[in-house]
Amino acid sequence: MLFVGDDWAEDHHDVELMDTAGRRLARARLPEGVAGIARLHAMIAEHLGPDTDPDQARVVIGIETDRGPWVAALVAAGYAVFAVNPLQAVGYRRRHGVSGAKSDAADAHMLANMVRTDAHELRPIAGDSPEAEAVKVITRAHKTLIWERTRHTQRLRHSLREYFPAALEAFEDLDAPEALELLGKAPDPDSAARLSLSQIRAALRRARRRDIEGKATRIQSLLRAQQLGQPAVVTAAYAATTRAAVTVLATLRAQVSTLQGQVETFFGQHPDAEIVLSQPGLGPILGARVLAEFGDDPNRYASAKARKNYAATSPITRASGKKKVVLARFVHNDRLIDALMTQAFAALNTSPGARTYYDQQRARGVGHNPALRQLANRLVGILHGCLKTRTLYNETTAWSHHANNIAA
Repeated sequence: MLFVGDDWAEDHHDVELMDTAGRRLARARLPEGVAGIARLHAMIAEHLGPDTDPDQARVVIGIETDRGPWVAALVAAGYAVFAVNPLQAVGYRRRHGVSGAKSDAADAHMLANMVRTDAHELRPIAGDSPEAEAVKVITRAHKTLIWERTRHTQRLRHSLREYFPAALEAFEDLDAPEALELLGKAPDPDSAARLSLSQIRAALRRARRRDIEGKATRIQSLLRAQQLGQPAVVTAAYAATTRAAVTVLATLRAQVSTLQGQVETFFGQHPDAEIVLSQPGLGPILGARVLAEFGDDPNRYASAKARKNYAATSPITRASGKKKVVLARFVHNDRLIDALMTQAFAALNTSPGARTYYDQQRARGVGHNPALRQLANRLVGILHGCLKTRTLYNETTAWSHHANNIAA
């Protein structure tokens, strides 16, 4: 067996090869790309020896990432690759040295030693299919653009509050098409007050709003109302920033819509899509996010509990002496827990079993968010069972065990 530590950077990799006794066999700094991966293969082949049976040889690699073409090449070569969490690496480094010294070569040595002694405590890189990887790429890009749109909307709101508060009253949703169009035409109080009813009606009509006449009259009256303002030169500066923000938001809005269609396309091509969509509270977009973050490796989660722990919906227990505390997991995959909590909330209106389970938690005095998290935890277990048995969700089967426990 060979153990390899790979401390990666953007343009190079510091690697160290170690035997089962912890002796350093070789180390090098390899360039990123084809040339670097070829040199790594040559180093491994040299130390395995020409007489080694390829079917018996085992190469274990520790690296602090789980994505990218370099990692894909390592997995394709048949190596056992472990993605080491940087927080785990920091803790392991402190176990073996207190001086605080650090270097890339030392980190490669630490990673090799870590997979040699603690591989059983680490998570191997999942063998997800290319289809699942594609869904992950597109869903993450889509969600990132949504987060960026929210950030830019909040920045625009903060800017308008400083010099044009009437706009916040006139446009309840600053991200709405009519709001972006009218703010782009009239980004300051004076020009906004000169907007005619026909201009406002046209913007509302293009946004396909109802009650156009009433809304147009309301917007015009609010924009023409008296308000506190800034000096003219300051207002002009703010107006320039508003035009820029509106342009960015309009672009983000268009790209979010475009990527949404791509998410549905890629997700619909995945063989697990039908099972995921059968779950309560999951549609094409939310279902794609859940599938992307869980992956589709059938051997990744040994049990429903393992999937729940990865999802961070299951609680953790801290017990010492007579003190025992059950807490929520705060270290988690933000994208996954966001999708699962949204699913749980949506399931309240689509699944009688989910609603009953939630109501029972609330009746015990559990708050809304903890009850929703417990429901999400239950739904993760149901999803795991459906994927394992390759069956669609069934309302009666999913909640019959819980109903029998209550009856008992």
